[in-house]
Amino acid sequence: MSNCAVVGINWGDEGKGRMVDLLTQQFDIVVRYQGGGNAGHTVINEKGKFALHLLPSGIFRDGVVNVLGNGVALDPESLMNEIDNVAEKGVSVTPANLKISDRASILMPWHKKLDELEELRLADKKYGSTKQGIAPFYSDKFQKKTILAGELFDEEKLFAHAKEILEWKDLIISGVYGAETYTFEDIAAWLKTYGERIKPYICDTTEFFEQAMKEGKSILFEAQLGTLRDIDFGIYPYTTSSNTLAAYAPIGSGIPFAKIANVIGVVKAYSTCVGEGPFVCEMFGKEADDLREAGFEYGAKTGRPRRVGPVDIVATRYGVKMQGATEIALTKLDILSYMDKIPVCVRYLVDGKETDSFPFPSKLADAKPVIDYFPGWQCDISRVRKWEDLPWKARAYVEFIERSIGCRIKYVSVGAERDSIIVREDDEQ
Repeated sequence: MSNCAVVGINWGDEGKGRMVDLLTQQFDIVVRYQGGGNAGHTVINEKGKFALHLLPSGIFRDGVVNVLGNGVALDPESLMNEIDNVAEKGVSVTPANLKISDRASILMPWHKKLDELEELRLADKKYGSTKQGIAPFYSDKFQKKTILAGELFDEEKLFAHAKEILEWKDLIISGVYGAETYTFEDIAAWLKTYGERIKPYICDTTEFFEQAMKEGKSILFEAQLGTLRDIDFGIYPYTTSSNTLAAYAPIGSGIPFAKIANVIGVVKAYSTCVGEGPFVCEMFGKEADDLREAGFEYGAKTGRPRRVGPVDIVATRYGVKMQGATEIALTKLDILSYMDKIPVCVRYLVDGKETDSFPFPSKLADAKPVIDYFPGWQCDISRVRKWEDLPWKARAYVEFIERSIGCRIKYVSVGAERDSIIVREDDEQ
């Protein structure tokens, strides 16, 4: 089967994990190519309910190899805790089914500390960081001041490099923020404890991928977050610190020569957003509370209540374009079943004019949503597995979104479980 990327179209939290978990039955390898432990992919299958942060969502499929690519912010402590957690539920993680790029940079304890210190300094101007060290990590990576996973195999050079970086970090932590810094003994102990645990998984993943491709193996690229959190094309500066787009997948995976044939963009049937920044279609009050509770919209990583709103056609159309999506998976359609009328953000009002185009980031704060309403179906659709068995009002809602964003909706999720899915055939479009 051809290579495929599963990406978020909007702000993240669209349901990528459940789609990767479903689709991995068709692939040999699943690779995370960017981001770190700052967001979660919730997966529900026969083994239980899981909130994954670093582990690829293919970890539950026997025979599938999971890879953390060079573009990932590799936090050994968080990763090993996650491995221990899934192992408690009977999920085996070994060097046979998890491989870590030797070129992945290690997220160090000072990255989390700096993240927290900067958010405290920003106060009411904060970016809404999860405080997992992601922004300081990527900043250091581009300053060429990180430790690569492959360095763990030469302790003498590793410690010399760590000491050199720590001296620089001390200038910032103590000098700029006036906070207590780390001792070299602290860092050496941390590297020994968690570095030793991840070493069995570390290898030349580019070489692994090259051989796998020669053997005709298929690769599923798993993104974290969504288009609007992309560092270059998102709602800057309220973005993540990496590229969330499918175009970056081969680079962040360590196989820039790989081709992606299919890009599945995941869109929630309504909108959600965790963190700060403009969210044009946001609901408030009881209307928001009802939708949040119906969808249990709380962050998988932080537990923070997600901001909610109607599906945003303007933002979704933009996300489809930037991701180069070839198909759409529409998730959580069942959540809207309680509504008698369903709001949809069809356009924005910017500078007194209605527009279908997604605005430049600085324009978003003053943009207003233009809302239309669609009749609700008001019945339980969670057991529906065939397109023709959906109420016509539900089909009409899906078809409107499909026409508006200009991309085929192939998958319609009506529940969190792996099999709670409707797969539309070509003749149903």
